[in-house]
Amino acid sequence: MVDITVMGAGAFGLSVAWACAQRGAKVRVIDPGGVGAGASGGIVGALAPHTPENWNDKKAFQFESLIMAEEFWAEIETVGGVSSGYGRTGRVQPVMNERGLDLARAREVSAAELWQGRATLQVVPGEALSAWAPVSPTGWWIKDTLSARMHPRRACAALAAALRARGGEIVATGAPEGKVVWATGWQGLVELSGEMGRMVGNGVKGQAALLRLDRRGLPQLFADAVHVVPHSDGTVAIGSTSEREFEAPDRTDAQLEDVLARAITAVPDLAGAEVIERWAGVRPRAKSRAPMLGVHPLRKGDYIANGGFKIGFGMAPKVGQVMADMVLEGRNAIPEGFRPEASL
Repeated sequence: MVDITVMGAGAFGLSVAWACAQRGAKVRVIDPGGVGAGASGGIVGALAPHTPENWNDKKAFQFESLIMAEEFWAEIETVGGVSSGYGRTGRVQPVMNERGLDLARAREVSAAELWQGRATLQVVPGEALSAWAPVSPTGWWIKDTLSARMHPRRACAALAAALRARGGEIVATGAPEGKVVWATGWQGLVELSGEMGRMVGNGVKGQAALLRLDRRGLPQLFADAVHVVPHSDGTVAIGSTSEREFEAPDRTDAQLEDVLARAITAVPDLAGAEVIERWAGVRPRAKSRAPMLGVHPLRKGDYIANGGFKIGFGMAPKVGQVMADMVLEGRNAIPEGFRPEASL
């Protein structure tokens, strides 16, 4: 007897399944592609916060999830015995001009208040940094201690191992039983749009690369709209593009080469590092740009958890929690901006 069926074994699906299993539910995950087959099987893994300004329920939700992450991934690794590659190593960004410096200092003040002393954002000079930093025209950088990194592919494997250790199943096919949560990624959003006769979500392709360069333990960098993420296995991930129109969802092209060139210009330390993998995938983006969580708009009695887009893994701990609240206990703690109505 299965209590909960989760359709989709990506970041959201596995996190919802894990949260339900932790509360004693018998859980089955169904995904014909297997664990992390879609965008959740990528390589970048930058868990970075929204800017601490114009604060709202959505930003607060993400903040809480990022704070939860350390304990969340530690428990998963303990239960399943598989490393997620998680580390709260922070992030460094260059301040590009005087206007940016004024804005950064204002955000420093906001972070001190809104991040509740649980993380910091500071504007620092070069002597406060290691040599691992992006080029800054002003000689100033933004350094925060809230950003973290994990390896998406390994994180999915860690979630799957922990779920199985708690008695959960992950299978390729099968009929849904019990309460059903649809976490089917960008294809699910496209299908839902077709069923509703209007666009409620789509897919945005991203391309990324993995370099053989050991900078483990150092902060992730963000410059010229490029993420540079040192992983715990001695690689560095570079990403990514955002393509609303694309022909081949899993093929890399010249756009990735442009991202790599921009990354090397911003972070000269990357020059000469061997590219060991090029990756492309499509991330689910709901119309509202926020995750779509709650009661499924068409399938009576079912639920939806989709639209993680670029922040799926960062949101995953809290998403699992609030979806388990709703599915198992009937409590709705989902911010209004995250509910399906926001994209409908």
